[in-house]
This record gives sequence, C-alpha cells and structure tokens, in this order.
Amino acid sequence: MNIRNSLFVITLSLVIFSCGSNHDKKKKYFSVVTENDQAIFKLGETIKAHVKNDQNITIDSVTYILDGKKTPSKTDYSFEEKIDTEKLGTHILKAHVFYDGNIDTITKKITLLYNTSPKLYSYKIVAEYPHDKEAFTQGLEFFGDTLYESTGKKGKSSLRKVNYKTGEVLIKKEISNEYFAEGITIANNKVYQLTWLAKEGFIYDLSTLERTGSFAYNTSKEGWGLCNDGQRIYKSDGTEKIWILDPQTLAEKEYIQIVTNKGLKTKFNELEWVDGKIYANTWPKHGSTNKSNLKTSITIINPKNGAIEAVVDLRGLRDKVTQHQDLDVLNGIAYKADTKQLFVTGKNWDKLFEIEIIK
Repeated sequence: MNIRNSLFVITLSLVIFSCGSNHDKKKKYFSVVTENDQAIFKLGETIKAHVKNDQNITIDSVTYILDGKKTPSKTDYSFEEKIDTEKLGTHILKAHVFYDGNIDTITKKITLLYNTSPKLYSYKIVAEYPHDKEAFTQGLEFFGDTLYESTGKKGKSSLRKVNYKTGEVLIKKEISNEYFAEGITIANNKVYQLTWLAKEGFIYDLSTLERTGSFAYNTSKEGWGLCNDGQRIYKSDGTEKIWILDPQTLAEKEYIQIVTNKGLKTKFNELEWVDGKIYANTWPKHGSTNKSNLKTSITIINPKNGAIEAVVDLRGLRDKVTQHQDLDVLNGIAYKADTKQLFVTGKNWDKLFEIEIIK
C-alpha cells in the first residue's frame, strides 16, 4: 500500500470514528410519556407523565418544564400538573434528565384547550351614524370623542381622524402605495399602525397624524390587528397567536394562542380591548364567496390564557347598510371606555353602529 492510499484509509477511519462518536452523543436513552399517551388536555385536567427508561440507567434527577415553568420531578421521576394558570394552546413538555454527569433533554408535544364551549350572545342596535363607504376599514379606536381609523388596500390605505357622529374625516394621511395598512391602537400619545405583509409598522403623532417612526416585526410574518390594555400592546398576525409587544420597542415578547374547548382558532383580524377582554373580528376563510353572514361576529378572548369565552352573533347587521359592489365583511370594533359604548362597522360600510351586547 502506497503512502497516498495509507493516508486515505487513515482519514476515512477518522471520519467514520468521528461520525460514530457524534451519533453516540446524540443518542437518546429516555423518552417522556404521558398517561395513556394522552396529548390533548383541557383546563382543570391534570397532566401525568413519566420518563421512560428502557435501559434502566441510573437517574440522578429530572426537571420538567411546561409553559416556561420549571418543576422538579417526584421521587419516581414522574410529573403531575393541574392545568389552571397555564396559557392554553400547543406546548412542549420538556424533561431534563440528569444521569452519570450527563443531561438528556426529551420532549412531548401536548395541546391545552379550554373546558367550556363559548357562550353565544346576541345584540341590539342602539344608534346608527354615517360612515365613509370608501373606507376599507382595518382598524378602529377611540381617543376621547375622536374616532381614529385605519383603512387598507394598496393605493387606498390611510390613517384618519373622524367625527364619528357626522362621519366627517377631520384629518387623513395617505399611506404609500406599496403598503396595505392594517390595525391600529393608541398608546403613549401615539398611534401605532400595522401593515399587512411588509413586516413593518408605523408610529404617528396623536394630534397631527404626522409619522414619527416605524417598527419591525420580529417573529410574526404578517400584521392584522392591534389593541392595548394601557400597559401592553396585543398584535394578531392571522395565525392562532396573539403577540404581546413591548410598549416601548414594539418587540414581540411572548404570545397567547386562541383556543376553544375543541381546538385552536385562527384569522383574528381587528382587535379591541374591552373591560379586560380582547374583542376580535374574524376574517373569512380563503375562497369564501358568501360574505353576508359568514364570520359576522365578535369573538371575546381571555387575554390571560387565550380562551374564547363568548361569541357575539352579529348576523343581519350587514344587511342594514347600503348594498353595493364593493361591500365587504364586518371589520372594525371601537369602545368608548368612559361611556361604556361599543361601536362596529365593516369594510366599505356606509354606517357605524353603536350596539349593545345581549347575553
């Protein structure tokens, strides 16, 4: 064997040995198993899990992590946790297994759902006001007696100040044609506005509507709706997630997932904060042709865990506006907290409705 062949054999042997060593290091000796292999749990139920140890390796300790909370295992290295304060949705139950100076991290995907069907509410119309039927409403929010509105579509997007009683547009700021404007919220004497696909939001002076800055999306790919509770800002992106943003930097810090007692829900559009709950419109599924009744509702969401607690059936409301070619779905919720008044409108609707929810 010549020197070249000898070097080749040695190199190949080292590669094989190296690959084998890496494979051994990545090998998992344990797995985490739930009782009866259950993967879906509801609020109030108890998750029971244990470490499966087929090779009977001596374990020093086990730490479980669920929803960011670390829990030491029981003496038999099992896990037991009642679902009460956890955020609902899809989670990874993680276990760190410590043994012989090593750590093995094993996981189990589980889904936490609400334990009650959403309540179904109705409504009655308290008053009607004129609304610009050219406004493709994407965001709606009061500050004092002034209504702020964001309208969408490329080439037609805008941010507006509106006299809600007369429908008069007091100030209108056009958005560059490249953007499709979405939801808005008001905090810190500023108006924050989302765009749909540009992964960018805008910041405006509350009084003049002059743009003063912008912010980037971090993890989410789209911008849909915005609202705030006075401290934190909530952002929907079309998925099951509603992101909680840092009020200073607008960075996405954490999220809740929206669920019922049956599964995860998506496509929450315009958002409004109402007495400790998130009220949301839902965008119809792609391909829907009958928009007269589909998703004509408000979903009431618990912001602490993501549970849908109620749905307000607003069918029939769309029939009360002028019917025309560009008429679209319900979208727009605004709450006057000082007077406890709730208003709704829709895309290209010529009316703004004050409604009362009937429980």
